[in-house]
Amino acid sequence: MNRPTLSLVIPVYNEEAVIPELQRRLQTVLLSLSDLVESWEVIFVNDGSQDASLDALKACAELESRFKILSLARNFGHQMAITAGLDRAQGDAVVIMDADLQDPPEVVRDMLLRWRSGFDVVYGVRLDRAGETWFKTATAALFYRVTRALVGVSIPADAGDFRLLSRPVVLALRALRERHRFVRSMVSWVGFRQTAIFYSRATRFAGETKYPLGDMIRFAIDGITSFSIVPLRFATWLGVFSGLVAVATSLWAVYLRLFTGGAAGTSATIVIVVALAAAAQLLMIGVLGEYIGRIYEEVKRRPLYITAEETNFTTTESTATRPSTSAAPKSVQRSHIQ
Repeated sequence: MNRPTLSLVIPVYNEEAVIPELQRRLQTVLLSLSDLVESWEVIFVNDGSQDASLDALKACAELESRFKILSLARNFGHQMAITAGLDRAQGDAVVIMDADLQDPPEVVRDMLLRWRSGFDVVYGVRLDRAGETWFKTATAALFYRVTRALVGVSIPADAGDFRLLSRPVVLALRALRERHRFVRSMVSWVGFRQTAIFYSRATRFAGETKYPLGDMIRFAIDGITSFSIVPLRFATWLGVFSGLVAVATSLWAVYLRLFTGGAAGTSATIVIVVALAAAAQLLMIGVLGEYIGRIYEEVKRRPLYITAEETNFTTTESTATRPSTSAAPKSVQRSHIQ
């Protein structure tokens, strides 16, 4: 089987209202790329949607055999859905984009041009974030800059998962099987020639964000702890700080006693020192717990995701990354793990 020039990997979670417009724009864009790509495929990864997203995707796949559906057994999360799509993508160039149309499909042409000029990774950098609150914009900017400072790899600021990856980069990423995944950092870590393109991020076509504040915080923690041990070093810094505070408090008490004839409030001093020490200890116990929890998750060696159903994949494509499992052409109803 000939490998397609371009693969699009699109995670889908409860995007029923968006899918018809997504299909229309994808078809328009892909038809316009005939001068750059000889063949293409679109891999929709249904990440355990609770609405009619899967039915809408199947309707698209019936009309276009190059629209393929990988349906996961439950919601494994955005980063796992991306991983599942990368595991199945066969293209020489693979573009990751969200289904909500905030990542404009029209930008794919610019990415392909940069890839044709010799770059292995072309990542989209957001010039603005239409329709997002000031709080979301500010926290996103803070997140990227703090993460860049802590993780030890150069993560482009204001760049999400919308990016093109060459075949060598995709194969390198397939070798990284950690559970707590932060794909954009993983792409930076593997290296290769990388460049940016700039685009304006559109508002959602329909629906609501799938990243509430709690998920954003967990995502940030995963991004930092997956690539950095700097938080563990806070224990040393906090220990030094607590010690300095204790020494300063003692010197202050001695000064009051010797030079002013007064005495520091013993109870207040004790409370301050103990509170600082306890806060530092509890904070670091929490940080240690995060890392130990991740070790626990890794040593269990559970699969990253489970596939419940595949549509429009051939036998060769379905078994390419899972040599021990079987699959049937067109639509399969078997469960696979990866």
